[in-house]
Amino acid sequence: MQFSQRVVQNAYFVDDLDDAIERWHRLWGIGPFFVRRHLVLPKVTYYGAPARLDISAAYVQAGPIQIELVTQHGNDPSAFREVFRKGEGGFHHVGMMTESYDATLSQYERAGFPVVTELRTAAGRGAAYIDTRPMLGHMLEVYRPSESLARLYREVAEASANWDGRELQIEVDPTA
Repeated sequence: MQFSQRVVQNAYFVDDLDDAIERWHRLWGIGPFFVRRHLVLPKVTYYGAPARLDISAAYVQAGPIQIELVTQHGNDPSAFREVFRKGEGGFHHVGMMTESYDATLSQYERAGFPVVTELRTAAGRGAAYIDTRPMLGHMLEVYRPSESLARLYREVAEASANWDGRELQIEVDPTA
């Protein structure tokens, strides 16, 4: 059985989040960037085992798609460190909305693509990073559907549409 899946984000791993925000803004003129530093992640697994993950991320709208710039603090095993070591960066994953989170993860696992990292935020948002590199050349992030996530996507898109160019970064509560 196949489920409706919609790509909503392109994500790039960066070594220095603030530097990357400046570079992306200079190159494309996009903004504002919603920045969440040291996201509070009370539940993280790495290949199904409990794990730690300390990441910061910035979200910005670029036309019809959201761009995420993400960095990992430290070297704990994760979907990010499987692709990039400290000091490296580049395209990491596409983010996807789906109707059925668990069924979608099962569908990918049956096709031979394992869940590398799964996480839950303090606000209850959730996502899984699936290793689709053998087929696509990058990871796939599948979001657990939530109104909180939909609201974040709306806020980023609306801020971009109405941006006056003044405030490049908007700091967001890492527990939100």
